[in-house]
Amino acid sequence: MIPAAFQKTILTWFDSHGRKDLPWQQNITPYRVWLSEIMLQQTQVTTVIPYFNAFIEKFPTLESLATTPIDDVLPYWSGLGYYARARNLHKTAQLIHQQQRFPDTLPELMALSGIGQSTAGAILSIAFNKSHAILDGNVKRVLTRYKGIVGWTGSSEINKQLWAVSTELTPKERCADYTQAMMDLGATLCTRSKPACEICPLTEHCLAKRRGIVALLPTPKPAKTLPVKQRIFLILKNDSQQIFLEKRPPTGIWGGLWSLPEFDSIESAQHWCLSKNLAIASQQVLPTLRHTFSHYHLDYTPLAIQTNSPTNFVMEANQSLWYNTGTLLGLAAPIKQLLQQHN
Repeated sequence: MIPAAFQKTILTWFDSHGRKDLPWQQNITPYRVWLSEIMLQQTQVTTVIPYFNAFIEKFPTLESLATTPIDDVLPYWSGLGYYARARNLHKTAQLIHQQQRFPDTLPELMALSGIGQSTAGAILSIAFNKSHAILDGNVKRVLTRYKGIVGWTGSSEINKQLWAVSTELTPKERCADYTQAMMDLGATLCTRSKPACEICPLTEHCLAKRRGIVALLPTPKPAKTLPVKQRIFLILKNDSQQIFLEKRPPTGIWGGLWSLPEFDSIESAQHWCLSKNLAIASQQVLPTLRHTFSHYHLDYTPLAIQTNSPTNFVMEANQSLWYNTGTLLGLAAPIKQLLQQHN
């Protein structure tokens, strides 16, 4: 199909079948679109919806986000994962607030933390109705199959090829609808597994369909064995049934979130307790669990220790605390789950 025919096909399908009732599609503003696009990075729509609603209720405007300390923002991202997104979101909100205008060009947006070319293109097309190509995971999958492109999409050669295709097919008019349509098509029909080719508007022109290789595309990333890191997570509980937490460094895994103290061994965890004059009244080693990050597996063994000692030992200001159930803190999903189980 020539680009004009492709665009017409996509937009006609969108008019009848596209999603138009998502929370960020209502009361469209650059801030709401940007927030949704950041949340949707590597995260499914169904997961994002409740987070978006809670976040936008607490921080309805860019100004409200920019003027709130990051420690009060992270709890509303807790459990959504990829926490660098939240830190970059907050940092960028402060910068935009200082500039007193939301950037509306590709170079300006791409200069901001956490905004790449595809995210910038989505913001410009949906919030400003400007013609810009996007290439998120859903669009990559649609275009890879439509053009029958074989090769890992993470490679520079294939990525460059896909950007050229996306740019060629992006219309000058109805940019917002087209962008949403392409994302919807990948999310609802041209799915990773069990795609609904029989009702896809592109099925007659899809090269992967013609060649019988739909299930093989996009070409998976070359297999790589992830390393395994092993840690002890200390669940230290006092007489008041509070659990000791430490704040993680602002960068790195779970950056800026509250977490359980980590140790290389059970012995080092016990020694740490004794060094704080915390007598061990009882202890229990719990089954090891696994949490997988993009570049390694974390096998963590919870060590539950009950102490009856006074818990007024010197703690670094704002870096550690005794946690009460229900306290609103930024917590990674595995930590939140452990706290729920032991409170």
